[in-house]
Amino acid sequence: MNILAIGDIVGTPGMEAVRKYIAKLKEEYKIDFTIVNGENSADGMGITHKILKDLYALGADVVTMGNHTWGKKEIFNFINDEERLIRPANYAQGLQGKGSTIVNCKEKKIGVINLIGRVEMGGSFDSPFEIADKEITKLKEKGADIIIIDFHAEATAEKKALAYFLKEKANIIFGTHTHVQTADETIYDTGMGYITDIGMTGAKNSIIGMSPDVALKRFLTQIPERYSCATGDFMLNGVVFFFDENNKRVSKIERIRI
Repeated sequence: MNILAIGDIVGTPGMEAVRKYIAKLKEEYKIDFTIVNGENSADGMGITHKILKDLYALGADVVTMGNHTWGKKEIFNFINDEERLIRPANYAQGLQGKGSTIVNCKEKKIGVINLIGRVEMGGSFDSPFEIADKEITKLKEKGADIIIIDFHAEATAEKKALAYFLKEKANIIFGTHTHVQTADETIYDTGMGYITDIGMTGAKNSIIGMSPDVALKRFLTQIPERYSCATGDFMLNGVVFFFDENNKRVSKIERIRI
């Protein structure tokens, strides 16, 4: 089974990149299952129902979120009804939406979990380690054959720690949020596939997808100003995990950068 994960889609340029490249990637790599991170897809912050439906139509099987889950308030109107849209499971209890889901693929049940880090993420979240354990147990009780985790976090050490913590319980863990693709793809001795960050899909000439002018002004003056998405040429970052269904091991990881 070949699994494609596409990194943080940022605004219109990111959506244009997905529209242009996702079908080609799915054909070239014979993709069976696709996960995309959509928390920045609507103007760089949040997601709309239209964008979500567009991502489904383009071939996304599951859409994950992150620290900007609630960036567009209309999400409260549809998040509870969308089985394939998940937000971090370690958000405060009682919030709308769900932190994991199961999707059928090639006679297998794929469980996908979304988590958010606690280091330098600016919020108060439950432990991603404890919640991951609970979510994995829940998914396996529901018959999940494969466990995949999108860990939306800033700190490399926190992401690596989660990988070691779960290397005997999860099959794939990939990081999102930093918008910079890392070159540390790893297959652990247990067969779990891991990469610290799969990168960004958005404007090429930007500061992690945002307009350089606005970003520079913030850094130079320390005066808060709302970020705006950059425009122009776009790029797509992602990763393909080649997963052997018979022995439940990742056999190969290939980074995608277009």
